[in-house]
Amino acid sequence: MSEAAASHAIDRRELTSAQRNAVAELLRVSPVADELGRRFAAAGHELHLVGGSVRDALLGRLGEDLDFCTDAHPDQTLNVVRGWAEAIWETGREFGTIGCQRDGLRLEITTFRAESYDQVSRNPVVEYGTSLIEDLRRRDFTVNAMAVSLPEHRFTDPYGGLADLAAKVVRTPGTPAESFGDDPLRMLRSARFAAQLRFTVHPDVRAAMSRMAPDLDRITAERIRDEFTKLLCGADPIAGLRLLVETGLAERFLPELTGLKLEIDEHAQHKDVYEHTLTVVRNAISYEDDGPDFILRMAALMHDVGKPATKAAGPDGRVSFHHHEVVGARLTKARMKALRYPKDVTSKVATLVALHLRFYGYGRGEWTDSAVRRYVTDAGDLLPRLHKLTRSDCTTRNRRKAAQLAADYDALEERIARIAAEEDLARVRPDLDGNAIMELLGVPPGPIVGRAWKHLKDLRLERGPLDRDTAEAELLRWARDEGLLG
Repeated sequence: MSEAAASHAIDRRELTSAQRNAVAELLRVSPVADELGRRFAAAGHELHLVGGSVRDALLGRLGEDLDFCTDAHPDQTLNVVRGWAEAIWETGREFGTIGCQRDGLRLEITTFRAESYDQVSRNPVVEYGTSLIEDLRRRDFTVNAMAVSLPEHRFTDPYGGLADLAAKVVRTPGTPAESFGDDPLRMLRSARFAAQLRFTVHPDVRAAMSRMAPDLDRITAERIRDEFTKLLCGADPIAGLRLLVETGLAERFLPELTGLKLEIDEHAQHKDVYEHTLTVVRNAISYEDDGPDFILRMAALMHDVGKPATKAAGPDGRVSFHHHEVVGARLTKARMKALRYPKDVTSKVATLVALHLRFYGYGRGEWTDSAVRRYVTDAGDLLPRLHKLTRSDCTTRNRRKAAQLAADYDALEERIARIAAEEDLARVRPDLDGNAIMELLGVPPGPIVGRAWKHLKDLRLERGPLDRDTAEAELLRWARDEGLLG
């Protein structure tokens, strides 16, 4: 262990466990890794398993993707792996990376780098380095600045990464200012590590994040989007989200989150929207069935972002946020577009935000079967997520009120199930198709058919299934009212 690592106070039991994990994981991949190491050694080059691969091995969760660094340049790396690798790709060549596959493992081999940003552009300036220690120093965090040399399995940890891993601390190999100056996205990655690995960010790192938050503006929306998505899908996104807000990073790319911290006073009382939102995100996670659901989590995060713009105090001092779901859906769509999320993902999240208040009022007995049909139809395939979001939005501490809301939603779901069984709500369509409409009205394909189809669908939602004679009579009545028939 390095002197830097030895200087840290660590739990020896955790350290021993990490070492056992690493041995087991390295033995699992060593047939391929060691063979590759021998090939590089025979060609006169070094090869080291490095970065996240070493960290994950120590955590006992090494996957099928392995990262290596070497003093060999890309052309030399290609010479080593040709004839041995089952597949080779060069998409990262401009950054010194050659990828290949062997025995089900994906290997990325990168030339030692002394990479840095020019403090102005959004892209790294790649320069090849000359040593392993130099390469490790340029990495983001100490827990990613460890290496295992191959094939001899020599462990290198010049910056105390093993101790920080045992202590679950995010720290940088050099100064935080140096690290974040090289790549400002690392500030966002610090918050992601807090969310994903449940690590604590070192005070010096946290202070630099606050001081250098404006530097995040140099990073492309796509890179920020990808890092934020990983954060939100982490094991504890609440910790990461708090860190983003408290350091000012959220203000740079997701100001709607910071905007939820509305001023609260005793005269215009309302629940803390920011804390409520974090609770809704936590609740939504508890409803997930099969791993992180980004669409559900993002909808939970954004569901109340329309409140600051719609806040109003009435004569009685009570605060209202009328139509905040409409405003929130619009803000959500605009923000996700700015972050370059795919249109279909953006549409789903915005739709959930727009619909999250629809349920309230159901318990007053005002919903007809028609209203239930429209609820299901408007949600479409998002209905299971809408159920979860609506339930997650109940954060009241009033136990009786919470129990009543839960019972009301149970009743709604039961009613949906009953009507769905009777009417096949998943495929609500008019009782007459386009061909029948054209034949009955004597019109060719065109806008009239579309308008008639929509009218019949509205009738279907309002009244349920109609028999053929009734549907035809209603269509003819509509056509006469529209002046389409004499």
